[in-house]
Amino acid sequence: MQGIRIFRYASPLLVYLGALFAFAGSGWQVLIPLLYSFVFIPLLELLLKPDPSNLSAAEEQLAKSSRVYDWMLYIIVPLQWGALGMFLHQVAFVPQDTFDLLGKTAVMGLLCGTFGINVGHELGHRINTMEQHMAQALLLTSLYMHFFIEHNKGHHKRVATPEDPSSARYGEPVYTFWLRSIAGSLASAWEIAAAEAHKKGHSTFSRHNQLLRFLLLELLLLLSILLFFGAVALLLFGAAALMGILLLETVNYIEHYGLQRKPLGEGRYERALPAHSWNSNHVIGRVMLFELSRHSDHHYLASRKYQVLRHHDDAPQMPTGYPGMMLLSLLPPAWFAVMNPRVRKIAAPSTFATT
Repeated sequence: MQGIRIFRYASPLLVYLGALFAFAGSGWQVLIPLLYSFVFIPLLELLLKPDPSNLSAAEEQLAKSSRVYDWMLYIIVPLQWGALGMFLHQVAFVPQDTFDLLGKTAVMGLLCGTFGINVGHELGHRINTMEQHMAQALLLTSLYMHFFIEHNKGHHKRVATPEDPSSARYGEPVYTFWLRSIAGSLASAWEIAAAEAHKKGHSTFSRHNQLLRFLLLELLLLLSILLFFGAVALLLFGAAALMGILLLETVNYIEHYGLQRKPLGEGRYERALPAHSWNSNHVIGRVMLFELSRHSDHHYLASRKYQVLRHHDDAPQMPTGYPGMMLLSLLPPAWFAVMNPRVRKIAAPSTFATT
């Protein structure tokens, strides 16, 4: 049983192998990872029933003690940077047509979102310094290092409140949410980093400001790409990173849409509970994203590792897995038709304000 679970969590590497095949190929084979992720998996999850079962106490203890689950995340770091190097070499030095260039850029964007940011998110919650550095290295490949600051110290504190830029409001389309969340998250990361520098007795504009260090690393990466691979590769990498960012923000959108914690007064809110995050137990999307879709338990106990995240009966459930819900969100009228009635069944009337 344990071996089967481990094998399941290795399945995201199918996307990685498909990406390498796409980078080395041409024509329609370039699109294979995209078709797998956004056509095959969503269709399959419409047919397969979700699995709400949890591990037994003995199984959970065994999963917690196994280092294999950690090493499956660690190996993503060199693999992601290797894929980035291959992508940059292909678009800079291998002659190809516009279709191939755009396709390979989209595939790199898929890796930026699923491996760069998603695995970076999981490792970013660890307290081990090495794992946190791994998280930052992955986030660097998507130019979204400020996520490390804002997500842990901002989003998890303010989730499902009007103060959180990463929690989507009732009636808010995903496209306006992208702008609000990206700008608001960066502003929040700046405030957090500056406050931490001040707390240690240092100036905002000093090396002790973690966000400034992150921004410098991102600038150095961009300059290095320009120097070694040229302007076209730099432009296409920027497009891939943006796609990874938008994939993340689309996930943010579907995870908390329309849900709000009850205010307690004086800027305080009830504790974040499983009811404040949309959950999905659709297995393929779960393992593809290292259990990110069991998001209710993640916010209930952020320190819980991905392999032991649990289903909660009181958590609101998505009608399908994350890949399908992400596609649905891109069609706001369809999204509202599916999700707004679900929100109205569980949320307080004050939730329905879109401001």
